[in-house]
Amino acid sequence: MSDIAWAPGDAGVSVRARGLRHTFPTDEGQLLVLDGIDLDVDAGGYTALTGPSGAGKSTLLSVLGGLEPIQEGTAEVGGHALATLRGDELAAYRRETVGFVFQHHGLVPVLSALENVELALALSGADRRVRRERARRLLDAVGLGPRSSHRPAALSGGERQRVAIARALANDPKLLLADEPTGNLDEHVAAQVLDLLESLRAERGCTLVVVTHNRAVAERADRRLHLDAGRWAA
Repeated sequence: MSDIAWAPGDAGVSVRARGLRHTFPTDEGQLLVLDGIDLDVDAGGYTALTGPSGAGKSTLLSVLGGLEPIQEGTAEVGGHALATLRGDELAAYRRETVGFVFQHHGLVPVLSALENVELALALSGADRRVRRERARRLLDAVGLGPRSSHRPAALSGGERQRVAIARALANDPKLLLADEPTGNLDEHVAAQVLDLLESLRAERGCTLVVVTHNRAVAERADRRLHLDAGRWAA
């Protein structure tokens, strides 16, 4: 790893949720996607969430990340009661506490790898010189320093995902949420991406929660939980 100024090694946050229920409207009525979910993740823990499509895994991640509002129940992440966060407080939570890595990397196609990482820092108000230097170091940390000037279309799938990881780490999050981060990658590249996520977690002590359909990916986690129809299952 490069000499990024990471937070201390115990920088992870605990996650505690109780009785989470969440629905989405459909033509046939309300679709229940979370049905009274309880969840505990220790600070610095590494948890994999598995289950079939539509089981509620991504919705749970979105709730914990502050992207979806809590409809019923409670969730607390590192002392933040998510249901109470509004406006600037919610934006600050998403910016300063949480880092997201998605299956579809979501990079801005007209920006270079460096500029994509810089964008996350710009949103936090960092000085241009500071954010450019940190973005360079982050890309070095994920092994993409020589590719920093390339736009996403000129990068492989694994390289684009590594840029997305660098972007997720831009503001030194305490909770890293990864939604099918290897879903579009071949087995070899997927293993490299997981190695990177796990090494960053070990170095920084951040809490890591990964959603996956892949049993081999899930087995790498310290703890595995299976969702089915919005409920925990064996």
